[in-house]
Amino acid sequence: MKKLPYTVSTATGDVLKIEFPLHPETTDAVRISQLVTAFLQTIEDDVALAGEVNNGDLLQALAMTLAIRTGMIHTPPAQSAHIAEDLLRTALGAVTGAERQSGPAGHA
Repeated sequence: MKKLPYTVSTATGDVLKIEFPLHPETTDAVRISQLVTAFLQTIEDDVALAGEVNNGDLLQALAMTLAIRTGMIHTPPAQSAHIAEDLLRTALGAVTGAERQSGPAGHA
């Protein structure tokens, strides 16, 4: 199975190094990486503009967005939901197993 390596730095200085397994029918891993980066940047931009958001509220908004986008696909709803659930489960598994480097912690 092909994988997409992805590294992200958090606002707290942590670095996550993730190896996302790609679906066998993936057509453009580079474009996937670009979209993930754009989505994360959009969230950061919104937080900078509108202020902090509770992590639970953010995850709920992302889940709703995934559900809406899944419903926009012209396939039977149960089929597209199954695909989205499988993709999410795989992505969450990759993040769970990701290497995490914590940012520097200091005491003044």
